[in-house]
Amino acid sequence: MLCSTEVDLHLHTTYSDGRMKPKELVRLCKQRGLKTISVTDHDTTFGLGESLKASRAVGIEFIPGIELGTDLEGEEIHVLGYFINEDDLRFQTRLREIREDRLVRAKRIVKKLSDYGIIVSWERVLKVAAGGSVGRPHIAYALVELGYVNTPKEAFESFIGDAGPGFVPRALMSPVEAVELLTNNGALPVLAHPSMSKAKSGRKDINGLDDLIPGLKKAGLIGMEVYYGDYSTDQKRNLNCISQKFGLIPCGGSDYHAAGNPGETEPGDTGPTLDSVEKLKSMKSILRPLKYD
Repeated sequence: MLCSTEVDLHLHTTYSDGRMKPKELVRLCKQRGLKTISVTDHDTTFGLGESLKASRAVGIEFIPGIELGTDLEGEEIHVLGYFINEDDLRFQTRLREIREDRLVRAKRIVKKLSDYGIIVSWERVLKVAAGGSVGRPHIAYALVELGYVNTPKEAFESFIGDAGPGFVPRALMSPVEAVELLTNNGALPVLAHPSMSKAKSGRKDINGLDDLIPGLKKAGLIGMEVYYGDYSTDQKRNLNCISQKFGLIPCGGSDYHAAGNPGETEPGDTGPTLDSVEKLKSMKSILRPLKYD
């Protein structure tokens, strides 16, 4: 089935919490008629080389990306980065620290679940992660495999979400720090999924969005996801007005994981126009990475 747009700038592979290898994901994107994609795995660039190679092989334009988690007064906010410089050693060192924190947190979640009577071995979680950046979704997938829940979304809602018995808070950088980290890398920072999503557990409206954006823009933010997952027409219209108000490039994508959740959007079900891609490329051509202090 062909998709409704030619661009999807929010996709995940097995290198983080997606269930498709880069080659499989790119093949699906080609089958669905996409022309430009970005793989934005969580806290890692390890899958970008494979994704680029696979994209070139089938004639799809590829933008190297990443997704970073941040915290603002207890609210988790994600920031995407496009045109990542993988050779930035300072950037890679910071990513490694983040992945190590994710690993420690995941182990603590498994322990809390065990204390609650939900037995998931750490070895099983690592097997599910298959070498990717370990996180809560891998524990959710393991819970599905073990029959505790029917879907990953149910795992979050019942056990490992913010109100679940297995929840463990995570130490995260601030949104401004993430934007600065990406800007110093030479990447283009974009605010991810700022509005509530019914299909994604825990996806809520960002509080005080109009107050948050000016500080992020001062730090280097250049875009915001207007098109995302299951966003309604009204949501997209509202976010487009906000992006225009602050001079941000309207971006977006499916946030496809192949997770098996009901209502999960497929690659290309939603996304920005090719004009947004051209604006991103134009912005990248005039920007240079800042020097670290």
